[in-house]
Amino acid sequence: MKIYYDNDANLDILKGKTIAIIGYGSQGHAQAQNLRDSGLTVIIAEVAGTPNFERAKKDGFSPMSASDAASKADIIHILLPDQVQKKVYEAEIKQHMKPGKSIGFSHGFNIHFKRIAAPDGVDVIMIAPKGPGHTLRREYVNGSGIPCLIAIEKDASGKAKDIALAYAKGLGGTRAGVIETSFKEETETDLFGEQVVLCGGLADLIIKGYETLVEAGYAPEMAYFECLHETKLIVDLIYAGGIADMYYSVSDTAEYGGYKIGPRIINEKTKDEMRKVLKEIQSGAFAKQWIEECDKGYPEFKKLREKYQKHDIETVGKKLRDMMSFIKKDKLVEAH
Repeated sequence: MKIYYDNDANLDILKGKTIAIIGYGSQGHAQAQNLRDSGLTVIIAEVAGTPNFERAKKDGFSPMSASDAASKADIIHILLPDQVQKKVYEAEIKQHMKPGKSIGFSHGFNIHFKRIAAPDGVDVIMIAPKGPGHTLRREYVNGSGIPCLIAIEKDASGKAKDIALAYAKGLGGTRAGVIETSFKEETETDLFGEQVVLCGGLADLIIKGYETLVEAGYAPEMAYFECLHETKLIVDLIYAGGIADMYYSVSDTAEYGGYKIGPRIINEKTKDEMRKVLKEIQSGAFAKQWIEECDKGYPEFKKLREKYQKHDIETVGKKLRDMMSFIKKDKLVEAH
């Protein structure tokens, strides 16, 4: 697999072009500022009166409607939530997609599942930083970058890959390395990782461990520390050096217990369920279910969110986190 770096990308291909960032959220604010600081012309689309609209103004932009931004731009990069993109595209962007323009994404959901179809003559590209917006911005400012993925769904101009690489360079991605993938691969692996490991799998593993200890009569505070609080230590070790480094760093007792017991918890039955989840993603069944849920006004989603937010682990966790000032200074999410 080829990895692209600074010398493989030429920012000049974007000089004289206008890039519209549609949505000034977590990724939008970081991508817009990085591109601007790389000497490129960037405009912002946001809804007037919203916090993100005010944030864009504070950061020195003059936000406008998605329609106005799309009409002025050569490259329209959509950074809205998956479930909102089609509606905004159809209402405000589609009519401005003329031959010679490019439309970009940082996640392939709407292209791969055919919710958005760009007209003939328009490049369809993806530039996906592998990290949250605040990290993308911080590393750029520090003179570094985070890895990015690029993908080309439609190369109408014959220069779509060059445009994607230049955009990634403008983000700082080529400082760390850029890997080429496809919309299909990025979308399906991203959804699978979120559901099975990063969000669904990890959160429920923590909660079930906590419940098991509390139901056995152990103090909720002890259960919280052992099943949630110390997760960061383990994840940080894995993040920095891989699973082998994590096992090298923990005690021999923890290492042996992990080798012996891990496969009893995450076993072949679990893996069979993972395969089912992957098939649901690949077939489009999950995407269909999610969009139908959105169209209904999120009834199940709201109930699930409330259920998890009201779990005892959150009450106990808040009390314990309030005791630890060192956690507050590193908090990534604002009060909600």
